[in-house]
Amino acid sequence: MPLPARPRRATPALLLGAGLLLSGCGLGTADAGPAKDGPLVLGFVNGGDSQFHTCLQRSVEITAKNNFAKLVTANSGQDAATEPSNIEDMIGRKVDAIILQTVSADALESDLARARRAGIRVFLTSVSADPDDILGAVVVDLKAVGRLDAQWITDDAAGKDVQVGVLAGAPGAASDLLVDGFAEALPANAEVVADQPGMFDAATAGKVATAMARAHPGLDYAFVANEQMAFAARKAFDAAGVGQVKIVTVNGTDEALAALKDGRFSATVSNSAGNTGELAVQNTIALLRDRKTEKIDNTPIRLVTKGNADTAPLYCPSDL
Repeated sequence: MPLPARPRRATPALLLGAGLLLSGCGLGTADAGPAKDGPLVLGFVNGGDSQFHTCLQRSVEITAKNNFAKLVTANSGQDAATEPSNIEDMIGRKVDAIILQTVSADALESDLARARRAGIRVFLTSVSADPDDILGAVVVDLKAVGRLDAQWITDDAAGKDVQVGVLAGAPGAASDLLVDGFAEALPANAEVVADQPGMFDAATAGKVATAMARAHPGLDYAFVANEQMAFAARKAFDAAGVGQVKIVTVNGTDEALAALKDGRFSATVSNSAGNTGELAVQNTIALLRDRKTEKIDNTPIRLVTKGNADTAPLYCPSDL
């Protein structure tokens, strides 16, 4: 992703934190002490190919390289049925730990059990689990992300009765938490008149937004579960003659910050994928080496609008 023309602050490393293949070998156990002294072998199982996933992967790769760790990667492609086979692949490669961006809560439960039986520890990104079952996690409070967007609508609507559309991601852990947090925080005067998945895919989101606009021409707001889908939704709403729809979304990419400034989006919630990936690798290594660090850490989130877009954190590493 090109660097922005304006200066923006990257979040400090200790405050960070909701495809490719390399190979190596090495084994860590869930009950063992500090890992071996040589280079660690980390497995990273990504959940999909959205901009978030791509930036997360880039950050994991950069940070692993900078910390002299070997990296094995796989991508589940938003398919909960593929994730277990990717975990098995990591187990077969005898990685020291698996960093996992899970596709669904159901897949996660079986993944953790599978890795535990093999004596390999799992570090989670975006969501967490029972601390006794994992090496650690970098958590994005996805329900809080949704609540921030809902709060913006609450303030903007100012008590007026309004119609809201929800354009979710793929059914599963991340999207469900986002949408739940958003819906729970909406005021009584905001009625959700449509709630459909866009599968974290721009083309799908455009079709869903077009259908939503036709069914609800008086739509006032749309909550869209990521910015790639939000750009497609904006085009679809405008083409359908419902340009009045105000879009609130999630991520904080450079492109979205530009859209805030020119009015295509009204709000987004920054949760830097770069920060999440960096902290995931750093904390995984620290925990394997038995160094002091947070077992469950957090990716900072922040509501971003036109007024504060210039100070939003960088979303994606620029290169390897």
